[in-house]
Amino acid sequence: MRVLCVCAALHGKQQSGDAWFEKQLQPGLMAMATAKPSPEPAAELRLQQAQTFKEEGNRFYKEGRFRDAVSRYHWALLQVKTLDPSVPSPLQEFGAEKPTMLAEQEQIFHAIQRDCYNNLAACLLQMQPVNYERVKEYSLKVLQRQPENAKALYRAGVAFYHLRDFDRAQHYLVAAINKQPKDANVKRYLQLTESQLSSYHQKEKKLYMGMFG
Repeated sequence: MRVLCVCAALHGKQQSGDAWFEKQLQPGLMAMATAKPSPEPAAELRLQQAQTFKEEGNRFYKEGRFRDAVSRYHWALLQVKTLDPSVPSPLQEFGAEKPTMLAEQEQIFHAIQRDCYNNLAACLLQMQPVNYERVKEYSLKVLQRQPENAKALYRAGVAFYHLRDFDRAQHYLVAAINKQPKDANVKRYLQLTESQLSSYHQKEKKLYMGMFG
């Protein structure tokens, strides 16, 4: 029940989901800093733990337990976040150093990050009310790492559509339809977006005609 409460609170807040979740886990992160295994094995351990959490999240998603899945994906991301050289680690405040990774480990690291953000966006689209700001955030994180990811392109388009940013929605949905030309959901959202844009342009045209007519 504790995990469910954490996740429910997580998506009711406006701050970044990762930052809020990490704050809740600060005591655990402090405890992790006391262990200092050698670099590559330390990275391997974190990656294995992250992979386990991700697989648990996938299982919960298939079972329709979306809040449980969200919590597991966040746990997975927190494990690999301690390996990310571009992100200052909370562990460094306690004297710990980031474990170094081999090339193969770096590939696994990036794959886990990408998959978890993509899966988080998928979960949020199944939870009511849908937090489209967060769906946008996670989808764009995927696209930063893999610009041609068809699912992330689609979900970003859906998020921007519901946030009424139709120009950006069209941008991502056109890219998605190029990747998945037969996907009915992509087609539907692209049609909805183009309809909204057409309506907007019609109103704009009438406005200008009224001003200068």
